[in-house]
Amino acid sequence: MSTQNEALAELLSAAKRLLQDSNSRRFLAIAGAPGSGKSTKAEALWQELEKSYPGKTAILPMDGFHFDDAVLASKGRRPWKGAPDTFDVGGLRSVLLRLRDASEGEVAVPVFDRELEISRGSARLISPEVDLVIVEGNYLLLRSTPWCDLANCFDLTAMIDVPEDELRRRLRKRWLGFGLDEEGINRKLEANDLPNGRTVIEHSRKADIILKQR
Repeated sequence: MSTQNEALAELLSAAKRLLQDSNSRRFLAIAGAPGSGKSTKAEALWQELEKSYPGKTAILPMDGFHFDDAVLASKGRRPWKGAPDTFDVGGLRSVLLRLRDASEGEVAVPVFDRELEISRGSARLISPEVDLVIVEGNYLLLRSTPWCDLANCFDLTAMIDVPEDELRRRLRKRWLGFGLDEEGINRKLEANDLPNGRTVIEHSRKADIILKQR
């Protein structure tokens, strides 16, 4: 069992080794169920690394590769936005390969706007000076196609393991903050968030680092 500080310290130590042990750009994947704290952990890790390696790390969230609502509507999948099949996995892999290629120089990446619930293309730039890219997202370690095609894109992987009861509590708090009523919250939790979380927990390959939190 890891406290928040212990989990960050373990990730920080591993990330520093990646930065020190190679002359090429490295990639750290942080995966976990919805509500597990991936984005928070990635941001905290980036802030700590900036103290010792300013300008050498960047975050690439998987959420930037959401299919647009119009695409999901055409597929009949709009109500299940956030499920594994609602992301452009090929687009994510293409960007990761571009970032791996030193000849690419500056690379533009998409960012998901949570207020608008849409992905904004080319909304962030990752410069050639970045030596470590922290990729965070639910499904980065899934064994199923097409997600399994990402396996060779990462130099180190981490999974944040949080019990479902705690995930439920955090997600309920999240949707309350977005102004949803009880019916809307329950629909989000039972039809989408928690089933997606079980997919992550049951169908991801084992990570190099497992951060168990309670």
